[in-house]
Amino acid sequence: MGSTRLPGKVLRPLGGRTVLHRVVRAARAGGVLDDLVVATTTEAADDAVEAECARIGVACHRGPVDDVLTRFLGVLDGRDGVDTVLRFTADCPLLDPSLVRRAFSVFEASGVDYLTTSITRTLPRGLDVEVVKAGVLREIDDRATAHHRTHVTSYIYSHPDEFDVIGLTVLPDRSHLRLTLDTEDDWKLIEAIVDRFGDQPVGLGTVADWLAERPELVELNAHVHQKELAQA
Repeated sequence: MGSTRLPGKVLRPLGGRTVLHRVVRAARAGGVLDDLVVATTTEAADDAVEAECARIGVACHRGPVDDVLTRFLGVLDGRDGVDTVLRFTADCPLLDPSLVRRAFSVFEASGVDYLTTSITRTLPRGLDVEVVKAGVLREIDDRATAHHRTHVTSYIYSHPDEFDVIGLTVLPDRSHLRLTLDTEDDWKLIEAIVDRFGDQPVGLGTVADWLAERPELVELNAHVHQKELAQA
């Protein structure tokens, strides 16, 4: 709830459900998760996130504001036998379940420590998937400092000499699109997409083809710059 550029964004209503609910539903629709947990903060404002989790039937774990790695490790500490973690950010209401399945399938087949769709970006921001061995998350706890603790996995892909890392690219390249929610202009584009396609998750190809014919919508948030790792 404490987003600096768009406070409260995860609980904004979008197509009949909150942004957070859309992310939870899409992650589950990927069909590869045994369990799903929303890891939010202990700030009073995030009582509302915990309440929404109870309403939509998803587990909630609360931890430090900036030390998000500790939040993730707190989730793992409460669940025995977890060997793989998929990470999704809660400001990505257009998450594509088919990409979740594809990323997990490649991770399983490759046997790597960590897979991400964002090392060489071909997907729009807002559709990224990360998969990591739970043991690797625990291993970096005594190595990750500063912004690496905020970004959870950034220490891993910043130190590829220490881990077996793979970057997944998905063609055609649609990295020029921005489908994450961080500003009011992002909201205008996402709202337009949901107004067109309704409440169900929609594949990236379908959305991208529709936007290709509507450059004025793509321009709504084309100027928005993603924060650098050390800034966020």
